[in-house]
Amino acid sequence: MSLNPIAVKGNFIWTPRSVDALEKTLSSVRFATYVSSSNGDRVEAAQLYTWNTALSASFYGSLQGLEVALRNAMHSQLSLAYGADWYDNNGCGLDARTSGEVAKARAKLLKERRMVSPPNMVATLSFGFWTALLGKGGHLSGGAKALYETSLWRPALHKAFPNRRLKRKAAHARLDYLRTFRNRIAHHEPIFKRHLHRDFASILVVADWISPETKAWISHHSRIPDLLAQSPGDPALKF
Repeated sequence: MSLNPIAVKGNFIWTPRSVDALEKTLSSVRFATYVSSSNGDRVEAAQLYTWNTALSASFYGSLQGLEVALRNAMHSQLSLAYGADWYDNNGCGLDARTSGEVAKARAKLLKERRMVSPPNMVATLSFGFWTALLGKGGHLSGGAKALYETSLWRPALHKAFPNRRLKRKAAHARLDYLRTFRNRIAHHEPIFKRHLHRDFASILVVADWISPETKAWISHHSRIPDLLAQSPGDPALKF
């Protein structure tokens, strides 16, 4: 009897050989996390890894929708207050670290021979950059303290969330939480032990702050609720 994976009515069958191969390609260290959570059952560990992969892919889609909505909403309000190239306007009072991210984005566009335009800059700047604009601000290049509350939040950024009266700290806390979650997914780390229902709810909450329609779009199209209800051992599981 072959130990190679085979298909029976479209379903993948785990064998000792296929589990060994997966462990080798993933690395024993990475796979060990899943073996430990499966009480040493290596087949269950492989199924758990597959489920984690499917969840990560689905969460990435929902987070992508939120990130694009967030950066466009923030860019729109900052443009009204400081001009379309607000990131180059000293009136924004961007701290040294944030200004450094702007410089990196510009350098990346130039290296790729793309126009350094507001739309391209907005698309190139990271989720972490946008989240940092909701923080309190670090130090300016000259050493003085940046004050994002007065330079960014009050004149512009609170308007990016028209459907909820928010404090800057509350907006930053929620988005920084989602930033770390997004980074965990981007680095292919385990997420299966998290309170994933709560994570999805957080995405929808922030999306609703920006646009109820965008929230409804994410909620309707996301596979997350179905995946959370699906067993890791379900042979129909797809990622």
